[in-house]
Amino acid sequence: MDYIIICLASFFVSILTLFSGFGLGTVLMPVFALFFPLPIAIAATAVVHLANNLFKVALVGKLANWNVVIRFGVPAIVASAIGAYLLGLVSNLPPIASYSIHNHPFPITYLGVAIGLIIIASSLFELIPQLSHLSFSSKWIPLGGILSGFFGGLSGNQGIFRSAFLIKAGLKKEEFIGTSVIVSTFVDIVRLLVYGWIAFFEKYTYALSTEMQGILIAASLTAFLGSYVGSQMIHQVTFRTIQLIVGLMLLILGTAIALGIA
Repeated sequence: MDYIIICLASFFVSILTLFSGFGLGTVLMPVFALFFPLPIAIAATAVVHLANNLFKVALVGKLANWNVVIRFGVPAIVASAIGAYLLGLVSNLPPIASYSIHNHPFPITYLGVAIGLIIIASSLFELIPQLSHLSFSSKWIPLGGILSGFFGGLSGNQGIFRSAFLIKAGLKKEEFIGTSVIVSTFVDIVRLLVYGWIAFFEKYTYALSTEMQGILIAASLTAFLGSYVGSQMIHQVTFRTIQLIVGLMLLILGTAIALGIA
């Protein structure tokens, strides 16, 4: 069942990604979290996200503006390592509280609350029109890199900040797409390296190398398929409809994670 749900989510979310203002990981991570502990869910999502980004780099990476890649990407890479390391520290803290429903325990953890609130905040960027059109002056590009990288390393949610800051960088449409893909790929590589190094990941090495290997491959392939299908639907789906669907989904999943349900 976990194969089916994760692959379906990967397929449909990769379609939504073409229309929404953020990346595949923002929505896919909460779905992984329904079946696995948050550290595993975040690391597994990073693997799928990186695979999809490498696919996109082959297609549009040559369009990147390398001046902006450096100004935005270098701070993002450093901040993503910090966020990923912080994830390891927070994941080892004891639960804040716990409750039970029909004798089933639901622990509320610091990590769950933090990730849940980040996802809920992400939903607001899609549900509230004023926030969905948020952008910043190009002089704040390095700050955007820091925010995008940090939250990418901590929770996998890097796309919202990346889009909000790069949209005002004076890039052509093609440069914007290529630059976003290159920066996102660098952040994915760095945070995966940190996830593999810090102590919390050691106890999940077996699960990620064996039990989840098939899931990661299947999710990556369905993400590729979703990207292709989405490219064929670009002129048939309104952007606002996709924003509302994604926003409501994030709001529900973020609340579930914060409350320890997911």
